[in-house]
Amino acid sequence: MTTLKARLKEDLTASIRERDELRSSTLRLTLTAISKEEVSGTTARELSDDEVQKVITREAKKRREAAEAFAQGGRAAQAEREKAEGEVLAEYLPKQLSDDELERIVAEAVAEAKGAGAVGPRAMGQVMKIVNPKVAGLAEGGRVAATVKKLLAAG
Repeated sequence: MTTLKARLKEDLTASIRERDELRSSTLRLTLTAISKEEVSGTTARELSDDEVQKVITREAKKRREAAEAFAQGGRAAQAEREKAEGEVLAEYLPKQLSDDELERIVAEAVAEAKGAGAVGPRAMGQVMKIVNPKVAGLAEGGRVAATVKKLLAAG
């Protein structure tokens, strides 16, 4: 069993003992998503820690999007619940890059792409190819893309 998955199961057991309904339900849903991922495809398999982390990232993103949708729909209680679930999941993810750190990495990639002859908005794909491996799991794709566009437009 992967160490991250084992940690999730141990934390689930602890949260049930402590009668922490929010944490236990969030961890249950996440472990279910991991199990579904393990049995999807042609053969069942054990997920690596990186794959488990991707599932947790996807679940956290769902919570953020749901919280925004509930907030826009005037359902503050549900929005708060989704935000709280997202915070529980954030404990299992690596610390996200700050805007300054992300901008520095993207600026280096833009300079590298310019050195290879790619300039302007058309260089987006080349810059993303350079940036994505460096920021995998540390910054959301939309945030990365927005930063790349901003720096490419700035010139």
